[in-house]
Amino acid sequence: MSKREELTKVEQEIKSHQDLPLMSGCTQVVFGEGDPEAQIMFIGEAPGYWEDQKGRPFVGNAGQLLDKFIESIGLKRSQVYITNVVKCRPPQNRDPEPSEIEAYAPYLNKQIEIIQPKIIVTLGRFSMNKFLPKAKISEVHGQPRRINGIIVIPMFHPAAALRSTSVMEAAKKDFQVIKQVLADPESVLETSTKESKERESDPNQMPLF
Repeated sequence: MSKREELTKVEQEIKSHQDLPLMSGCTQVVFGEGDPEAQIMFIGEAPGYWEDQKGRPFVGNAGQLLDKFIESIGLKRSQVYITNVVKCRPPQNRDPEPSEIEAYAPYLNKQIEIIQPKIIVTLGRFSMNKFLPKAKISEVHGQPRRINGIIVIPMFHPAAALRSTSVMEAAKKDFQVIKQVLADPESVLETSTKESKERESDPNQMPLF
């Protein structure tokens, strides 16, 4: 069975479980899309209005910005894989609740297991907390680290960048880290670890936001 076929099987499994949280209130399941052989996997938080309407992740304003960020590092959307922590839209685009994230976690885990990306880019704090449960995104964004054999790079959600000029500039800079990791992962990881330790040991270091 190919990776694409395996992913389709997982998607069908979600759709068959109508008792999953958020399922009854959404228009359709937004499973994920992209290259099953992708080196880079982007994980957001939850579908919004347009994602719910079209059944595709990141197709609204935040998605258009994500596309531009991806293009800024010389890649196309079709070359990466994009999904969310939860697969159905929360009412009024509210934040996903812990119980909802937990219910969809096995399916996200299966996506990661099938695709086996070299890099996971978390977009926003909810996807970041899957890998770094105690971290603050304002303190760790753009700092890659290896977790369970995968390089995880926490980043701001594109929607936050649309609301703040300072976050936009930080996000643009953070995306260039992906290029650096692809070119020389060990060097970037070593530098990131060193900088993190220096920040932790500096009592005068203030968070970005």
